Amino acid sequence: MVSLNPVRILRNEAEEERAETARLSSFVGAIAVGDLVKSTLGPKGMDKILVAHGRSAGQVEITNDGATILKAIGVDNPAAKILVDMSRVQDDEVGDGTTSVTVLAAELLREAEKLIEQKIHPQIIIAGWRRATQIALASLEKASVDNSGDPEKFHEDLLNIARTTLSSKILSQNKEYFANLAVEAVVRLKGSGDLSAIQVIKKLGGCMEDSFLDDGFLLDKKPGLHQPKRIEKARILIANTPMDTDKIKVFGSRVRVDAVSKIAELELAEKEKMKDKVNKIVNHNINVFINRQLIYNYPEQLFADAGVMAIEHADFAGIERLALVTGGEIVSTFDHPEMVKLGHCDLVEEVMIGEDTLLRFGGVPLGEACTVVIRGATQQILDEAERSLHDALCVLAATVRETRTVYGGGCSEMLMANAINDEAARTPGKEAVAMEAFSRALRQLPTAIADNAGYDSAQLVSELRAAHSKGDHTTGLDMEQGVVGCMKDLGITESFVVKRQVLLSASEAAEMILRVDNIIKAAPRRRGPDNRPC
Repeated sequence: MVSLNPVRILRNEAEEERAETARLSSFVGAIAVGDLVKSTLGPKGMDKILVAHGRSAGQVEITNDGATILKAIGVDNPAAKILVDMSRVQDDEVGDGTTSVTVLAAELLREAEKLIEQKIHPQIIIAGWRRATQIALASLEKASVDNSGDPEKFHEDLLNIARTTLSSKILSQNKEYFANLAVEAVVRLKGSGDLSAIQVIKKLGGCMEDSFLDDGFLLDKKPGLHQPKRIEKARILIANTPMDTDKIKVFGSRVRVDAVSKIAELELAEKEKMKDKVNKIVNHNINVFINRQLIYNYPEQLFADAGVMAIEHADFAGIERLALVTGGEIVSTFDHPEMVKLGHCDLVEEVMIGEDTLLRFGGVPLGEACTVVIRGATQQILDEAERSLHDALCVLAATVRETRTVYGGGCSEMLMANAINDEAARTPGKEAVAMEAFSRALRQLPTAIADNAGYDSAQLVSELRAAHSKGDHTTGLDMEQGVVGCMKDLGITESFVVKRQVLLSASEAAEMILRVDNIIKAAPRRRGPDNRPC
């Protein structure tokens, strides 16, 4: 009798998980990630403390932003990584809904796990989900409201969206103040949606309500010694060039001299070279020079003698934004002044914020440019306030581009869930079971919102479902009173784009994970004695 040894295809130390084991591994990883961020959902959601290790050991972040939490945690499970990437895409696309999209995808997979235990094939579940997604999207579009034709109503919509977005953030105590600030900043963009024209500066000290919107551009830098502190009708040259004395920079090179006087000659030659460079810059007919790199003492002195305000070491994001708002270009060579596009503004002056001195560029050509200065007691509060404000600005910019709005507070989710349930009742076959599972997953979002506020979620969600079944399609959860209420009267409004993106991203990610029936982990890469890959 011949004994057959199993044939090994994969290299040693490579791993393979098949069929049920692979699927279970995917479900467990994705559901764990969803449960991790679920407690941060809604206006009464809790925060997480993230403690860094490695190079930035000891650095602490306190946040309830789903994308920030998932980006900070290291996950090893492949399905969990898909959800982390999905929340990052949600953040990049519309700026908000990062927690909702992760929780919905995890709940869909929790429902899928139950269906697979009932021996329903993944492809049948996927077919039901796709149909459910189409029905949900159609009901969401039908319920959306577009007030872009009425400027007053649209402005009120923007304020309501900002308040709703900020109500689940650290700025919720001052949401009225920051909602007005965010809307004012976005309205200044005049429909362009270019958020790079809005700069956010964080300054320790004061309280949250000391934050303000400045209609100029603020740069967190100071002019050099003995240089002008205020310049009207500024002509600005923005550069990224070395402004140290041009020493020989060839690695390992040596210069030998036979007398000390020769060293003085070398230093003089270096100074002359730098003087020529400064003269070329000044010949551009400028009175403000801003450089990405350092400006050493000698060129700083030359700029002071020429009456030019020189600012060194402006961070790259800062000078790119400055170039955008002043209408200039970043240059590196100075031989052709006629080809260089200078920036302009009415006034450059020093201003004090708290104990710090900043430069303010007023009357910039890009009229929509502005700076939001955030004040707060600790660095963690400032960082979280910036993330919260960024979410609000992104959602408002997306709403200005796509002007439709929907109602929040679980109203839209219940509307979609009921529409799917109604269609499932008319659908024969196993697809109907998958559609019902999709609607149950949608109802988990208002359930989580109520649970996080400490209310009786079963009671509230059943009341909400009954109200929608009777045709009250503006009913949602009022988390201030712990009751169901009319979202239209309460002004709890969300952007249609955010809700659509949450629905589509979560269903696509859950479908991708559900398709998996095999997980193959490659063997680790080994290096030989000569430090080359084997």
